[in-house]
Amino acid sequence: MAEQDQSRVKEINISQEMKSSFMDYAMSVIVSRALPDARDGLKPVHRRILYAMNELGMTSDKAYKKSARIVGEVIGKYHPHGDSAVYETMVRMAQDFSYRYMLVDGHGNFGSIDGDAAAAMRYTEAKMSKISMELLRDINKDTIDYQDNYDGSEREPIVMPARFPNLLVNGASGIAVGMATNIPPHQLGEVIDAVLALSKNPDISIPELMEYIPGPDFPTGAEILGRSGIRKAYQTGRGSITLRAQTEIEEYKGKPRILVSELPYQVNKAKLIEKIAELVRDKKIDGITDLRDESDRNGMRIVIELRRDANANVLLNNLYKQTALQTSFGINLLALVEGQPKVLTLKECLEHYLGHQVQVIRRRTAFELRKAEARAHILEGLRIALDHLDEVISLIRSSQTTEIARNGLMEQFSLSYEQAQAILDMRLQRLTGLERDKIENEYKELIAKIAELKAILADGEKVLEIIREELIELKEKFNDERRTVISMNEDHLEDEDLIPRQNVVITLTHHGYIKRMPISTYRSQRRGGKGIQGMGTNDDDFMQHLFTTNSHHTILFFTNKGKVYRLKGYEIPELGRTAKGIPIINLLQIEQDETISTVIPIEEFDDNSYLFFLTKHGIAKRTQLSSFANIRRGGLFAITLRGDDELHGVRLTDGGQEVIIGTKHGMAIRFHETDVRLMGRTAGGVKGISLSDEDHVVGMDILEENHQVLIVTENGYGKRTPIEEYRVQNRGGKGIKTCNITEKNGSLVSLKVVSDEHDIMIITASGIIIRMHVEGISTTGRNTQGVTLIRVNEKEEVATVARVDIEDEEIEEIDEVEGNDEGASEEVTSGENTSEENTSEENTSIEEQEEPSMPEAEEDLDKEE
Repeated sequence: MAEQDQSRVKEINISQEMKSSFMDYAMSVIVSRALPDARDGLKPVHRRILYAMNELGMTSDKAYKKSARIVGEVIGKYHPHGDSAVYETMVRMAQDFSYRYMLVDGHGNFGSIDGDAAAAMRYTEAKMSKISMELLRDINKDTIDYQDNYDGSEREPIVMPARFPNLLVNGASGIAVGMATNIPPHQLGEVIDAVLALSKNPDISIPELMEYIPGPDFPTGAEILGRSGIRKAYQTGRGSITLRAQTEIEEYKGKPRILVSELPYQVNKAKLIEKIAELVRDKKIDGITDLRDESDRNGMRIVIELRRDANANVLLNNLYKQTALQTSFGINLLALVEGQPKVLTLKECLEHYLGHQVQVIRRRTAFELRKAEARAHILEGLRIALDHLDEVISLIRSSQTTEIARNGLMEQFSLSYEQAQAILDMRLQRLTGLERDKIENEYKELIAKIAELKAILADGEKVLEIIREELIELKEKFNDERRTVISMNEDHLEDEDLIPRQNVVITLTHHGYIKRMPISTYRSQRRGGKGIQGMGTNDDDFMQHLFTTNSHHTILFFTNKGKVYRLKGYEIPELGRTAKGIPIINLLQIEQDETISTVIPIEEFDDNSYLFFLTKHGIAKRTQLSSFANIRRGGLFAITLRGDDELHGVRLTDGGQEVIIGTKHGMAIRFHETDVRLMGRTAGGVKGISLSDEDHVVGMDILEENHQVLIVTENGYGKRTPIEEYRVQNRGGKGIKTCNITEKNGSLVSLKVVSDEHDIMIITASGIIIRMHVEGISTTGRNTQGVTLIRVNEKEEVATVARVDIEDEEIEEIDEVEGNDEGASEEVTSGENTSEENTSEENTSIEEQEEPSMPEAEEDLDKEE
């Protein structure tokens, strides 16, 4: 006994057994469960459900039958798996929010978009839908192949005739072993039009096919953002698209509210509403006062009521960002081709379907030809019998048995077995003259039909023509309107869409600390005031850059090394007025010895705008703004510098303006920007101004009509001078005197072009800021010292000056200053008196020491790449 048991033991390699067993399992899942066939777009379970319903006679023109009866038929004959899996599959085929064109006509509770489950199968009823009948049309005309079922007791179809391209029309999703498919649904008429176009032009390109199929069409509607994801998916078989709910913002009883009418595909409405409520409860979204689901049988309607002061657009963008109101759909056109999984392009999907239809039509035609020839053969025998009627009757009457009569007919009249049997089966009424005519007419029609069927089989173009006619007929019967809108714009939601647009002040210190503040942080003061504490700085740090912009604008950072970096306004942290800020190196990848020399806010990059560069050594350069539209995270070189030169400043121009440059020693030159020819991004530039020893550029600006030139010295003195006092020269000259530099007022630290509509902010090295109206600053000639703008201590000096556009609604009145209003008023008065006392002395003219103009410099430092 032990020896017998031992003989039954078989030694196997466990590793090899695992490999082979797992491969068998994987192929079973891939081929027999998870992936659709490229020809009919059905997985085995869908195909078996439809075939079982058809065999049970549950067609669209018959009465509904219990779902349990269908499920029992499917699992008993074709699909030996759980009944719940089969029923859930059938339920999805009956849901108008799951299938673009439902394949099952359900009666009863088949679930909802809120995630409610369908009623038990014993309560619901179903039958085939009208369009699913087209998947099985001509199934009994030998159009497809069959295979044994799981136990060999039944036969089931390998594929359906599929008279419409179901793979794309209804899509499919499934997870196999090591692969997954996710094919979106499409609009029937569009897909049929693409098949028709392919049948007429086999060399048609995918972009041409996309003129017929612009993109997926989901049963729940919604909106697809952009076409690039669609294009990639159609061309490669894989891609991702962004789906966004259809929403509308309206005013209701003086308050804004958001109405949601369509959701992205496969989004659970109840869970979405629950998620929004959770975000409001956790205060991650602020401004929602009420949330209601008013959906009914007429359509979907979610109402989101907002607070009166809420920004509806910003709040909606937050909902897109944080909820399923906006989702991504990963397209993966994976299907079975000849039993093997394959990722398909759009054209390949259509080609496999069209090839399948050619086979279906050819097999149907061959089937009908065989049937027609068989009937013609019988009619030929009947015709012979009618022509020899008396002899046939005599032979039959004299025969003892049917077999003798049949053999006698076959021998005497050279008939086949089938013809002889048909004569014996013929009823006496067929012997009348009218019946004889019917047989003759039927025979003639069959001969014509046989010739036509043979012509179809011999001509591939005729086969295609039949396919076209039947597809057009099907389109006219079932076509409907597209539900999903495809946006022309590529609208990927960025963080800026979640941030309200507002004007801000951005400050940057000498040591590289940056922050963002609302512009209303600073109030206006009169000339001579002491200012307010603008920010906390270290003893050796001071404010170097201050400018106003919008939180949504792009900000270009130009460094002393000639490189340029970029940030969005909202990417700079918003901090309090006295906060120090954060190191710029936390935001930009600048080098250790690199400092920011100029910051320019840009609303839009276009070819009609230019950047004018100037270095400390007076080298100028002009480049198109569009050259800087794409700046990588590590920055780009904006200008090539020579020796120890550094980039002083950059200005944005329109290409037809004049430039004025100021130097530390009080010299200035004015010339037209076109004197500096256009150069590439990395060019070195040409000479803009000639400098004397130990002099360097301190200011550069663009001249504008009805503006003045404002200069500020290191000891807090300043003045305005009319533009007319600066004559136009050629670039490269030494320029003319713009300020009388003395020990009292100190060297020039800033030159800017201003108007009465501007404010200026003066920043000292210790971080003291004063903001004042330009119109309060005296206008004097070039050869004067100026008047006191800000009082500085003996050990302190002005570090930088910023020009600010006046915005009345954001400027605080002086009498609203909290705390020491009287003291502030006294200081302002004192400051003004001091300035007036100095005016007579400081504004006295001195003999003009104008330097002769130099001819345009020939030296060209341009080194364009």
